[in-house]
Amino acid sequence: MSEDKYWLPAHVPGCVHTDLIKNGKIEDPFYGKNELGIQWIDKKDWEYATTFDLDPQLVNAQHVELEFAGLDTYAEVYLNNEHILSADNMFRTWKVDVKKYVKERENKLRVYFRSPIKEDLPKLEQLGYQLPAANDHSEDGELGDKRVSIFARKAPYHYGWDWGPRFVTSGIWKEVKLVAWEELHITDLYIRQDEISKSAARVTAMIDIEANDSWEGTLKLTTDGISIEQYVTLYKGLNQLEIPITIENPKLWWSRGLGEQHFYFFTLSCEQTEKIVAEKTVRTGLRTINVIRENDASGQSFYFELNGVPIFTKGANHIPNDSFVTEVTYDRYKHEIVSATEANMNMLRVWGGGIYEYDAFYELCDEHGILVWQDFMFACSMYPGKTEFLASVKAEAIDTVKRLRNHPCMAIWCGNNEIDSAWAHFVEDAGWGWKQDFTNEQREKIWSDYEAIFHELLPSVVESLAPDVFYWPSSPMQAITNNEDQHATTTSTKGDIHYWEVWHMQKPFSEYNTHVGRYMSEYGFQSFPELKTVKSYTPDNQLAWESDVMLHHQKNGDGNFLIKQYMDMYLPEPKDFPSFLYMSHVLQAEGIKSAIEAHRRHKPFCMGTLYWQMNDCWPVASWSSMDYYGRWKALHYFVKKSFKDVVLSIDGTDEEKVHIHLISDSIEDVLGTLDLHVMKFDGETIFSTTRDVKVKGNTAQNIYSVTIEDFIKEYERNDIVLVAKLITDKGIIDVKEHYFVHSKDLQLVDPEVKVKRLSDSEFALTSNVLAKNVYLEAEEEGIFTDNYFDLLPGETKVITFKELGKQSFVPKRLDTLHVSSMLDHIK
Repeated sequence: MSEDKYWLPAHVPGCVHTDLIKNGKIEDPFYGKNELGIQWIDKKDWEYATTFDLDPQLVNAQHVELEFAGLDTYAEVYLNNEHILSADNMFRTWKVDVKKYVKERENKLRVYFRSPIKEDLPKLEQLGYQLPAANDHSEDGELGDKRVSIFARKAPYHYGWDWGPRFVTSGIWKEVKLVAWEELHITDLYIRQDEISKSAARVTAMIDIEANDSWEGTLKLTTDGISIEQYVTLYKGLNQLEIPITIENPKLWWSRGLGEQHFYFFTLSCEQTEKIVAEKTVRTGLRTINVIRENDASGQSFYFELNGVPIFTKGANHIPNDSFVTEVTYDRYKHEIVSATEANMNMLRVWGGGIYEYDAFYELCDEHGILVWQDFMFACSMYPGKTEFLASVKAEAIDTVKRLRNHPCMAIWCGNNEIDSAWAHFVEDAGWGWKQDFTNEQREKIWSDYEAIFHELLPSVVESLAPDVFYWPSSPMQAITNNEDQHATTTSTKGDIHYWEVWHMQKPFSEYNTHVGRYMSEYGFQSFPELKTVKSYTPDNQLAWESDVMLHHQKNGDGNFLIKQYMDMYLPEPKDFPSFLYMSHVLQAEGIKSAIEAHRRHKPFCMGTLYWQMNDCWPVASWSSMDYYGRWKALHYFVKKSFKDVVLSIDGTDEEKVHIHLISDSIEDVLGTLDLHVMKFDGETIFSTTRDVKVKGNTAQNIYSVTIEDFIKEYERNDIVLVAKLITDKGIIDVKEHYFVHSKDLQLVDPEVKVKRLSDSEFALTSNVLAKNVYLEAEEEGIFTDNYFDLLPGETKVITFKELGKQSFVPKRLDTLHVSSMLDHIK
């Protein structure tokens, strides 16, 4: 409710912004520059109110608890005019026993939200100086240079980011429920995995039970045909118990590509005289997950080991799927996770400037074998160190770790995003230039506050509550050394690296080949979304890359100009605006493909590659591989091929030679044939050879090198393509094309692409000459099995159109298919 003092219908879960939209009080925040016109919302206080009756079965219960799974952020809660709760952390779960306040009928519940801006501005004034907060768009919020995001335990991206708008929300963002209980209430059941092997799994059920009074009875723990009973005496209040259990010959949980995602369901029941007094069931998968950091000749390793198997983790960084997270449905989560599995990923990093995701996200990751790198919600800022702030962070961490620790997908807890390297405390001229704004005394205080959170508080919570998962203080970093060796650089041979010289420093794509670390946890390159998406936020008179609206939907400063600059380096000039969007897709895909394959070629020196970023929170030009509406860009199709478990990679960075690599993330050895052809664009073969291939599983190997002049001879480099095929007894495993000049210098010939419908959803494409980056479009929403591909002369490419089904993408009828290639988009 605003200062105008009138009530509007509201949705819970929801937020003020979405309720104002649904009530027609504000325009679509994502359209045009509407973002800037609704910044008044976060300066107001808002109130939610409802009336409810108590279920008759709950009236006489000994305990009736009101539970808020999420309040955003500063809230006072009143029940029947009694103040029952003060909340100050978006990420916490809030519970209060309301037995003495609640009645059978017409209970009045009010939640009063204070403006997060008005709440935190006094804290900035009291502190006396501005803590760094690089992505806080305070100027868009009409606050000038007053950045207050660091004071609120609230999603940092709500205050703006270099891919997202500024919408500082308030509201009840997760479910609210009443929980009634009599004698006992099982509040937590954690299956601590002590020792897991193929022969036996030794786990301990860690149990929290609230008792109304002293109680005696039997605890029964069951799973998969195993039952353990234990007679116990419980005392009034919180009781914490442990029950060890051994499972012989367990079925293990594996990440995608390595095995089945098997689950065990553990049920704990409290029984007395054959009556179940309380019961709780949890699901988990049995696995051992470690981060291996061992010194070697090159520095120190950094890789994940799952059930004793070293794994090369392939994936992306995940941000919230919406600026208004309550708009994210289960189907949107499923689309993202299935898109990750379809693209052969095995990890997503939940980045530290968003939210700890809803349960559905982690459940889907469990079910599809997607490991999760989980940041705590701190990013690109320095934070205050007041006692009450640290207490709030500790409570948040406890709630979050307890909520997520039974998920087998959880692979690592990370304290924050980029703060160690941004501040760079031990190197005066390193970092983002933050330190220089402060006195020596202030610097030491700020760094001490940092260490209190990320080197002390958070690791202690993880160690005590989830000891089977590794904690990493900051991404990127090398290790806690308390000297200059702590901070990551672009050439670090320890820890993880965020490599951004391509893009931010305008380095060429070739730099991806020379800047490869032990673990590449961030790197990226931008593109625009497709035309259909652009038109969802841009009027027709603004359809130009330098228009006001297009620049507003580009939060990375000179981002549109950088795309244009790189495009001029690598691609031919597009003929119009839709072609400009198409070229941006190809550009992004080619750049990130070169990075991914460079990382994979360096296995086992490098053992992980997570590009920035998987998704968008609104329709925008960004680093994402699929846009706000879930539409795959060229990058996602390229990633699907570059992340295959067994893949060929052609390294052409050597001007004299071409090197063919075979990379396997499969446990099985690879036996087959390498088939090489060099052909002109009209199909004429000018060189061919075959080689027997034998490569051990889970390794990378250079399987063939050839001097370019041996097959170029008198031919021009702008009219030929090298095609490598890996063939085994299972058929063609992979195909890769390699060109000897940039796309802008290719002498393309106008192709005649023919399309033959094979079924409702399947099409066969052929071309008389090379058709570069063939682009398929459909009015219907869905994906193709491949897109933006090179169609070679004389070859048939079969493509299926799919939509999201229950657990995967399934064929869907397509009425009309539009086909174009690069030549159609050249000026």
